[in-house]
Amino acid sequence: MKAGDNCRILKIYVSEDSKYKGHNLYSAVVFKLKEMGIAGVTVTRGIEGYGKARAIHTSRILDLSSSLPIIIEAIDTQDKIENALPAVKEIVNEGLVIMTDVHVIKYGKNGDGADDYRG
Repeated sequence: MKAGDNCRILKIYVSEDSKYKGHNLYSAVVFKLKEMGIAGVTVTRGIEGYGKARAIHTSRILDLSSSLPIIIEAIDTQDKIENALPAVKEIVNEGLVIMTDVHVIKYGKNGDGADDYRG
């Protein structure tokens, strides 16, 4: 992946307490995508949100929840993201999975991605 590429972002919305084989689901996804050579993955913990069941989960001190929203974002070329989908579908047993096309403006220290990506 490099600046100027047309790429894809894979976004996965799950609950913080979601598990895969006894481990945090988000960690399992990150390790699998790293193993598959995906250019970048970020996990973000939401402070408040709701999903299909429409129950609000929040990090406010009076309403502490262990099931806060987690967003896993992976970015790479269209082919690499498409190739990762079967593994993601196997690991992610609940939540929401979406993809969107993006145009990479800058990637890495020099902006071309050559110094960061080893895939």
